[in-house]
Amino acid sequence: MPRVKRGTHRRASRKKVLEQASGYFLTKSKLYRAAQEAVERGLKFAYVGRKNKKRDYRALWIVRINAACREAGISYSKFMHGLKASGMDLNRKVLAEVALKDDAAFQQLIAAAKAGLEKA
Repeated sequence: MPRVKRGTHRRASRKKVLEQASGYFLTKSKLYRAAQEAVERGLKFAYVGRKNKKRDYRALWIVRINAACREAGISYSKFMHGLKASGMDLNRKVLAEVALKDDAAFQQLIAAAKAGLEKA
């Protein structure tokens, strides 16, 4: 079996990790073992953060919709139920944007939700 010399592969893999760790503090950006641990930890936090971002934005949209609904005298849950009953299929991101930017359109949505509640 031929002898394997892995100098270039090892150097490339270490260089990749050290490039990912650039900007880290002290040895975490200079020494391979410390850099590898820091990069793995950072990637783990980044993965979790991408999941939390979705959760945080959904919560923000719900808060914005709820605030606009309360001003119009209807609760968030009744508003959403009324929209579904009236056959409107808008997601929370769009509803929050409409509530924030276009008050007249949101009032029409609230009227549609109230009509849907009476029908249901």
